[in-house]
Amino acid sequence: MLRNAGFFLVFVIPVLVVLGAIGGSWAAGGAIAFVFAVVPAVDAIVGRDRRNPGEAMPPPWQRAWFDVPLFAWVAVQLLVQLWLVARVAAAPTWGLAEVLAIVSLGLMTGGIGITIAHELMHRSGRVPRALAEVLMSSVGYGHFCIEHVHGHHRNVATPADPASSRLGEGLWSFLPRTLVGGWRSAWAIECARLARAGHGPLHPGNRMLRYAASALAITAALAATLGPTGALAWLAQAAVAVFMLEIVNYVEHYGLSRERNADGRFERVQPWHSWNASLRVSNWLLFNLQRHSDHHFLASRPYWALRHYEDVPQLPAGYATMVLLALVPPLWRSVMDPRVAAARSAAVRSLPQAA
Repeated sequence: MLRNAGFFLVFVIPVLVVLGAIGGSWAAGGAIAFVFAVVPAVDAIVGRDRRNPGEAMPPPWQRAWFDVPLFAWVAVQLLVQLWLVARVAAAPTWGLAEVLAIVSLGLMTGGIGITIAHELMHRSGRVPRALAEVLMSSVGYGHFCIEHVHGHHRNVATPADPASSRLGEGLWSFLPRTLVGGWRSAWAIECARLARAGHGPLHPGNRMLRYAASALAITAALAATLGPTGALAWLAQAAVAVFMLEIVNYVEHYGLSRERNADGRFERVQPWHSWNASLRVSNWLLFNLQRHSDHHFLASRPYWALRHYEDVPQLPAGYATMVLLALVPPLWRSVMDPRVAAARSAAVRSLPQAA
């Protein structure tokens, strides 16, 4: 049980979101300060966790214990979302407190909620995948469940992947490309799936239609019960959440690419096709998402079993710091372009050894 105790740290964020909204004014930004100031500072002190779990599969009870924070998060997030949207909708006017509360909520639903949805959508069971859809629908981005699993993981680090940022591509150029490209890819993947079953794109089983309907239903229900400001508050936090997701996508694969084999196909995805960061505290908050090299090498590996590699491209800091850096493209390029060049300069590569 002690092995996954750090992952319960994630519940500090909804507490800060709620207390900040109650406190008002600048206090409403407490969760923002925690993520972008406190966590990087503690990471700098605590350092990286280079240890790796053993290859032996833990007993069933221990695997179930690792899932507790994931499943508990779904209920916590939905409750905090509903409470805060209703609170903001009831405000006579929107001032500093309301804006910070919405941004904090979007940071929570995007930075943590989507991270947990990402973990669950890679599971094989129906319940985890259904919960992933619930979390993604709560920010109006359900198609990510299709595109990420069936598109991104197949096309990562190639020109066909809208979520893989290219060398020299600034964040503000990447965002429209990935937003539009991700939706188009998900639609094509879903239509192809239906066609294999002999159905057209407008078949009731089209998940893209279901995700669109759920977003419209949520917006309409909030507008009917809380007024236009309720719908606007939900849409605003969803926009922040999606913004956070796509910035992280930008960070995770910037400038890294797969080579073509003699037959014209791209080489198999390897750990060096993703940026790695094994900072201990931020990986507690992100359920080891920053061990992204191993996630793409073996996507079925659960978060608690992800491995750290030394001989793969390493980010100079955790995601929170890198997200801030990405907001300023010239600064980002000055830090990351030399690292991309170093990663590409390796003439001969072999499978890196886990530390």
